[in-house]
Amino acid sequence: MAELEVKMEVGSDGVAVIIISNPPVNAFAVSIIAWLKEKISEAMSRDDVKAIVLTGKNGKFSGGFDINVFQKVQRTGNLSLLPDLSIDLVVNRIEDAKKPMVVAIEGLALGAGLEVSMGCHARIAAPKAQLGLPELSLGIIPGAGGTQRLPRLVGLPKAIDMMLTSKPVLSEEGKKLGLIDAIVPPQQLLKVSRQWALDIAEKRKPWTRSLHRTDKIGSLSEALEIIKVVRQQVKRSVSNMPQHQACLDVIQEGVVLGGYHGVLKEGKVFNELVVSDTSKGLCHVFFSQRATSKVPNVTDIGLKPRPMKKVAVIGGGLMGSGIATALIISNINVVLKEVNSEYLTKGIKMIETNVRGLVARKTLAQSAADKALSKIKGVLDYSEFKDVDMVIEIEKVCPPHCILATNTSTIDLNLVGEKLRSQDRVVGVHFFSPAHMMPLLEIVRTEKTSAQAILDLMAVGKVIKKVPVIVGNCTGFAVNRTFFPYKQSAHILLHLGVDLFRIDKVISSFGLPMGPFKLEDLTGYGVAKAVGKEFATAFPDRTFNSPVVDLLIKNGRNGKNNGKGYYIYEKGSKPKPDPLVLPIIEESRKLANLMPRGQPVFITDQEIVEMVLFPVVNEACRVLEEQIVVRASDLDIASVLGMSFPRYRGGIIFWADLVGSKHIYASLKKWSKNYGNFYKPSRILEERAMNGVPLSAPVSSPTGSRARL
Repeated sequence: MAELEVKMEVGSDGVAVIIISNPPVNAFAVSIIAWLKEKISEAMSRDDVKAIVLTGKNGKFSGGFDINVFQKVQRTGNLSLLPDLSIDLVVNRIEDAKKPMVVAIEGLALGAGLEVSMGCHARIAAPKAQLGLPELSLGIIPGAGGTQRLPRLVGLPKAIDMMLTSKPVLSEEGKKLGLIDAIVPPQQLLKVSRQWALDIAEKRKPWTRSLHRTDKIGSLSEALEIIKVVRQQVKRSVSNMPQHQACLDVIQEGVVLGGYHGVLKEGKVFNELVVSDTSKGLCHVFFSQRATSKVPNVTDIGLKPRPMKKVAVIGGGLMGSGIATALIISNINVVLKEVNSEYLTKGIKMIETNVRGLVARKTLAQSAADKALSKIKGVLDYSEFKDVDMVIEIEKVCPPHCILATNTSTIDLNLVGEKLRSQDRVVGVHFFSPAHMMPLLEIVRTEKTSAQAILDLMAVGKVIKKVPVIVGNCTGFAVNRTFFPYKQSAHILLHLGVDLFRIDKVISSFGLPMGPFKLEDLTGYGVAKAVGKEFATAFPDRTFNSPVVDLLIKNGRNGKNNGKGYYIYEKGSKPKPDPLVLPIIEESRKLANLMPRGQPVFITDQEIVEMVLFPVVNEACRVLEEQIVVRASDLDIASVLGMSFPRYRGGIIFWADLVGSKHIYASLKKWSKNYGNFYKPSRILEERAMNGVPLSAPVSSPTGSRARL
């Protein structure tokens, strides 16, 4: 196993090669930074060293700073845990060194990896190396001079784009931009870098300090105009996140006052952002996604996933064709079974349309699309099922190792398993629509599902580029169960006299992609009625039966499906609020009779957010108590990937802990007195609010629910 170390080797040519090793991506851990400083100091003091080459072990330079340190800082508030990477290392020891330093980049140089590289006096890269500054995706800004050096090397527009989008470029583009000085084959990388360093030392090549360059910044007025235009775009697109405007502030400081001033401001702003709620939320989501790969008694008992080469999908409708698409673009052969040739032709065409759409969006190359479509086979019988590794809804014609999976979210998996011989192979694979694009996969286990079947499904999830979350068997599973109060609470507000378009606007401003009524238009009223009926049956004590959907259908409305719902849908234009829906709403309000003394309630925007989302938190607490998920962070990542809960808020439980369980409990208790049992606080929410325990804390013992894991 490779060790955490920084080694230095001095050659007969007088070049010291410093090699960073910290698998898997040579992250700049605190110890790596300290050792790197020591090795650079040693190289500077040795008379036999003329120049230095900095590189990484095992085909990678560095994936950036060790973000585990951010978590420690966010947990403790102790900023002294952050090492001085920017001034002490990059400025003083690298850029302003008395001997030239060249970086040899293979694989990747991301975040602090690229920032250290930009402090060096030349950058030599292997082909296809990734170069980028993704810090804004974690709610911070580059903190080791990246906001200052990148604009000076590639120009202001491209630098701003790279930082604000967190998208890397390959070394080939980096060479054209001026970020990379030369691209050479991997086997020649060290040889060329050593010679380049010597050439700088002996004045055959320029000794460039990128922080002092101004030639690519342009005039002050041009630079300020570029920043001003981007500021306006950012204000419209990511108004809830502070790091984008902060990044522009720091860039502007360097443009106006010089690079060193910019570096000083960058450090100050970085320290403020790293302890912000936005950064805490984004870092939490990052680590939550990693944690889903660890499942007690599944991933820790020595089992290995079995290969999944061929999968049978029964039915080529919207969901079936989406699942088939996700499998074939990941190199898994699919047998698509339909009841007749007409349905089969439609299913195959839907898959072809899905694949063409991915090519059009440039997320799939044409050659990969052609290969994917060669992996689908349509059938009308079961003759191809004898060697499949997974199938949906059938058993008799499948081999004994085959996983028996179902995508249903409304039928009890225990009832499915009762009629099958091999109940240990029964498992739910709940995709979110469209299945070939949505990143979440709920893997639903019953009390009899084997660890091997779960592990196999987790491996398939990763192959098809999904994030698999293990959940228990209950109505709606984890995500839909948690969020069933979302639309219902919005309907209660509607019937209390609150304007539906205001509700949608407020929820969108909070950070969800659309409000509950626009979402209902999008999914269709038939789905709303069917799902509402399921949850009303499962949880009759806490559901609200809104009359409005039936009235809309009676009025000839079916949302986006027929162009008329709460909004009007016309081809080529954005949905527009339909004033003609208001009389229908008034009729529904009279039927529900919720408004106190027949008068609309007065409510602030903040109260709208709370009345819509606190019931969701309440249900999430029940999901945790029943141990439907392995850990609270699984529900956080599932809410982000499955329901598009704002990533920067960290997920539903993380956000609730930031708000505070006492406030959530007190609010729900008050509303339950005023408006009924729908808002009644759950037992675990009350208990944790009273005792000051975070909602994310582990549940000590399972309840009597058959859904527990």
